[in-house]
Amino acid sequence: MSATNPVNNLQALIRCPSVTPAEGGALSALEAMLAPLGFKVERVVARAEGTPDVENLYARIGSGGPHLMFAGHTDVVPPGNEADWSHPPFAAEISDGMLFGRGAVDMKGGIACFVAAVARHIEKHGAPDGSISFLITGDEEGPAINGTDKLLQWAADKGEKWDACLVGEPTNPDVLGDMIKIGRRGSLSGRITVQGVQGHSAYPHLADNPIRGLLQLTHALMDEPFDHGTTDFPPSNLEVTTIDTGNPAVNVIPAKATAAFNIRFNDTWTADSLQSEIIRRLEAAATEGSLRPGRDPVRYDIVWNERPSHVFLTRNDALIESLSLAVEKITGRRPALSTTGGTSDARFIKDYCPVVEFGLVGQTMHMVDERVSVEDLETLTNIYGSFIANWFTHARSF
Repeated sequence: MSATNPVNNLQALIRCPSVTPAEGGALSALEAMLAPLGFKVERVVARAEGTPDVENLYARIGSGGPHLMFAGHTDVVPPGNEADWSHPPFAAEISDGMLFGRGAVDMKGGIACFVAAVARHIEKHGAPDGSISFLITGDEEGPAINGTDKLLQWAADKGEKWDACLVGEPTNPDVLGDMIKIGRRGSLSGRITVQGVQGHSAYPHLADNPIRGLLQLTHALMDEPFDHGTTDFPPSNLEVTTIDTGNPAVNVIPAKATAAFNIRFNDTWTADSLQSEIIRRLEAAATEGSLRPGRDPVRYDIVWNERPSHVFLTRNDALIESLSLAVEKITGRRPALSTTGGTSDARFIKDYCPVVEFGLVGQTMHMVDERVSVEDLETLTNIYGSFIANWFTHARSF
C-alpha cells in the first residue's frame, strides 16, 4: 500500500496498541512504510537499570547534506476505560469525517502525515537533494530515559549530524496554522519534607505540627513572583502539586508533612540559579517562622527530582521561515511563534541542532475519543510537503 495517504498511514499506526513502553507493532508498521521509499531503517533497543527496555527507530534516506530530521513518538498513553469510547481506541474507525483512536493527534497523526509528505516528495521529485531522517521513540509518554535522549546519542556516536529538526507534536490550540513552537520553558521539580513531633491533637503543647511549617514554606515559594516574563517567554510559575502527611487519623498531629512542587521557568533562570533562589526563599521562611511561637525554626529537607528540563529558544531563520511560509501557503494563516505549554523531546534535540515543533490540533490528546479530522490530515501533509521543499531551498542559501 502506498505511503502517500496519511489516513491509511495513521490507521495502520493506531491499530498497533503501543502503550508505553510496548512497541505494539507501531515501529514495524512505520518501517513497512519507510523501507519501500528507500530509507535505511534501524531499530535500537535502549536499556537502563530500573526501567523497562524501550525499542526505538532511526531511518535515513540520502547520505549528504543538508540533513533534515523529523522526530516523534509512537508510544501512547493508556486508553482508560475502553467502554467510555464511542469507537474502540485501537480500531482507527472513521465517523463523520473524524478518525478516532488513541494517538490520533498525540502523535501518530503527525508521523503519518510526515511519512505521506516525504512519500509524495519522492514520488514527484525523487530522493531529496540531501538527507531526511526519522528519529522515533517509544518512550516519550513514559519516563523518557530510554527514548529520544539515548537514540540521539546512539546516532551521533555513529556519525549522524543534523542541520535542523521538526518535531510533530500537536502544537495548534484551535485550528491548523495557529502556532509553531520555537522553544520551551524549563521544568524543575522537588519535594519538601518538614519534620514535626507527633502527638494528640487535644494536647498540642506536647507536639509540633509540621503542617504549620510546611504552609509557611510553600507560601514563601508561591507568594512573590519569580519574574515578570521576557520577550519570548511568559512569567515563570511555581505550583505546589501535592501536600501529604501519610496520616489517616483525625486526632493525631503528624510527625512530618511533605509537599511536591513544579516550576516552569523562562530564560531569566537556569536550573542551577533557580534552585539557589528556591533554597534562599525556604531558608528565609524557615528562619522567620516556627511550628509554634517560642519553638525552634522550621526543620525541613528538600530533594530535587532528577534531570530538570532546561529552557531553550530556537533562532534559525531557515527553519522557522520555511515552516511559517508553508503554513501560510496552505492555510492562509501566519502562525504565532510560541514557547508555551509543557516539555517535549525537543529539550533533548536542541543540543544537536535547531528544532521547532508543529503538528495537529491538540484539543483531544490523552482524552477519551481522541480524534482528528480526515481533512486536517490532508492539510498537515500538504504543509509538511511545502515545508520540505522550502527548507531544502533555504538551507542551501544560508
